Amino acid sequence: MLDNLNLLVFAPYLGVQLLLDGIFIGAIFALAAYGLALVWGVMNVKNLSQGEFVIMGGYFAWYMSTYGIHPMYALPVAIIGMFGFGWVVYKTIISRVVEKDMFTSLLATFGLAIVIQQGLNLAFGPEVQVAESGFPTHTVPIWGGEITIAEIRFYSFLICCVLAGGVVTFMKKSRMGQAIRATAQDVRAAKVMGIDTEKVFAFTYALNAAICGAAGVLISMIWVIQPFYGITHSIRSFVIVTAAGFGNLAGVLMASFGLGVAEQYGGFIFGAELQQATVVGMLLLVLIWRQIQMNRLRQAVQ
Repeated sequence: MLDNLNLLVFAPYLGVQLLLDGIFIGAIFALAAYGLALVWGVMNVKNLSQGEFVIMGGYFAWYMSTYGIHPMYALPVAIIGMFGFGWVVYKTIISRVVEKDMFTSLLATFGLAIVIQQGLNLAFGPEVQVAESGFPTHTVPIWGGEITIAEIRFYSFLICCVLAGGVVTFMKKSRMGQAIRATAQDVRAAKVMGIDTEKVFAFTYALNAAICGAAGVLISMIWVIQPFYGITHSIRSFVIVTAAGFGNLAGVLMASFGLGVAEQYGGFIFGAELQQATVVGMLLLVLIWRQIQMNRLRQAVQ
């Protein structure tokens, strides 16, 4: 660990490399996290199958690549397919637990995550897969060394920005987006105003699945996918949403970039085998920080 820290001090270009990689990856984290923030804020459902939705999107890209189709073309297919899947899941499962207590929704989505994992395992096998994009990697000389910039990461960053901008515009300008925002503020008042909250809930959950599908397509070209890798993406999304809060897109973006950078630095300093431990550690720190904030608020109210 000390040797790796010394490398960062005496080879600053490595720090730049980790920073860029963290930002590129953080943009993808932001997509899945924003979808979770929507479901959590609008429906008060803690979706423990969030990561499995991401992995499902990745398998769209990988499966199409096995037929010689470039994985990028899987992006609209995954968005549409996952939107439909999310709508069906809401109608069959989530609609029955929306009005229940938090523990019930946690159990329901946890069971859904297990079903998705086993379904993907039966359909595609337990092997690790990657959707080859074929995009080259470029080297840039800087500060006595070289940094590498993979085109697929840069393109993924741009796609994430476009998708995020599209979702934000939809939420602000469209009637459904305004209905979602009104429902998130007060479900009962939205019903009184004539908003079909059941339709809003279904659309919100389906939109979340579509966003996760898009994130999964990009992840399958940058990293690897496997039926049981969803839990890591779920944890990342929970860390980001817990740190940023609901309805705070700027906070979600900052937390996503911060987590991406922290994960890259953690993997370099502590080793790749402890990279995921960095994410869990960040979750614990965020929960402790939130608890301290709540205690201060209670004291102020008293």
